[in-house]
Amino acid sequence: MCADLDPTTPPLDVTPPEHSLRARLAALDLRVFEIAAGSNWPGAERVLPKLSRAANHGVLWFAVGGALAASGSPKARRAAVRGLASLALASATINTLGKRSVRRRRPVLDPVPLVRRLKRQPFTTSFPSGHSASAAAFATGVALESRGLGAAVAPLAFSVAASRVYTGAHFPGDVLVGAALGVGAAFAVRGLVPTRDQMPSPGRPLVDDVPALPGGEGLVMVVNAKAGTPDKVRALKDALPHAEFVDFTGGDLKAELEKVAPRARALGISGGDGSVNTAAQVALAHDLPLAVLPGGTLNHFAYDAGIEDAGDLVRALEGGDAVAVDVGRFTSDRTSGIFLNTFSLGAYPELVHERERWSSRIGGRLADVVAALQVLRREHPLEVELHGKKRPLWLLFAGNCTYRRMGLTAGRRADLADGLLDVRTVDGGRLPGVRLLAAALSGPLSHSPFHNATRMTRLRVDGVTPGTPLAYDGEVGECGPELTVDKQHEALRVYRPLSIL
Repeated sequence: MCADLDPTTPPLDVTPPEHSLRARLAALDLRVFEIAAGSNWPGAERVLPKLSRAANHGVLWFAVGGALAASGSPKARRAAVRGLASLALASATINTLGKRSVRRRRPVLDPVPLVRRLKRQPFTTSFPSGHSASAAAFATGVALESRGLGAAVAPLAFSVAASRVYTGAHFPGDVLVGAALGVGAAFAVRGLVPTRDQMPSPGRPLVDDVPALPGGEGLVMVVNAKAGTPDKVRALKDALPHAEFVDFTGGDLKAELEKVAPRARALGISGGDGSVNTAAQVALAHDLPLAVLPGGTLNHFAYDAGIEDAGDLVRALEGGDAVAVDVGRFTSDRTSGIFLNTFSLGAYPELVHERERWSSRIGGRLADVVAALQVLRREHPLEVELHGKKRPLWLLFAGNCTYRRMGLTAGRRADLADGLLDVRTVDGGRLPGVRLLAAALSGPLSHSPFHNATRMTRLRVDGVTPGTPLAYDGEVGECGPELTVDKQHEALRVYRPLSIL
């Protein structure tokens, strides 16, 4: 016989703990949503619904990214690319996994005033918020590349996320989880493509024998007018009112630099890598520190040295902050010179030579394509004697210091004074395009049937066909039958800020 139950005894709670917790969180989420819906947000009725619609399909963020990319700043371009890549990953994750794993219904719109509601209500599930994920991913991606730009974008991203609750499209919990996923997507992208501040600084060793130039006093800056960066030059002139600026419009750049060097405490150059190479020669000859303002297409040396815009250079000049960097040298029977970035024989010099030959006829972009086809169609690689052995080569490359790669990023130098040459060769044979691509994707100290990479302090090449094109820092010359490539360790002093903002 069953015992009578005491009517005062509460019934046993058999609800699983996780279900109870989920119910309490859902109730809290609903309560916060109702409070937000019943609150008066001054001025928000005219802004937030429009902002929410503008963020549909990432349109708002593509527009912001386009504006950043069009600004002309390398840092802003990188921030735009990183922000949009983070957005793409977040959106893909939300739409393929998030929306399908938790099928939560959208909030009931009864508590939301009619004026706030979106004209077209979303039909997908509510959890998590894709708009919030995209906003957080873009803003975080931008901030990882530039804290200043990230701070400028963050209020817009917060407003988009808040608009999803304000318009009744999402519960607050949907927004918070979506934002967290967006932040995670941005950090996942950083794991694949590291930011510049994750890479070792090339700013060593520091030197203390360069003058601080407040207001640019003692700086003579030669500006290559053909470089096409007037905005950077104007910014530098405004920040350094006591500096002397000399416009170079054509002729002999080295002669112009030689003319101004005797009255300079520091020699400056605004131009591409070829112009920087010429200025480095004059700076070495006159024992002057070099100030570089990137003004070309690629600006490898300036960017690797940590100078991206006028602000970086101004901080270095006024603080008297500089580093010692290595200088590569090449000597042959026909020519000699220095290189700050790279030296090469084979496919690349021939590519530059062919491009110059065709560009006047068909234009620069088409000339690049035609030149590449011409070079890759050739059946006879370069024949040289290397390390005492005759070898056919499609390419011989020597980098001034070691070029490294982190994740999927293009190679750059983590140390501009390591005393080494980064030497890479692409062996002759069939499929030169495949061989050259394999060498381009390889890291330092690698070996394959197609190519070799090693580090050394001196390279000797014999048996070169006289007149063979050579390239150094984007310039082209001719090589004699004997070639020597070596280094001047820590020979050049270059202004560089101690920290990159």
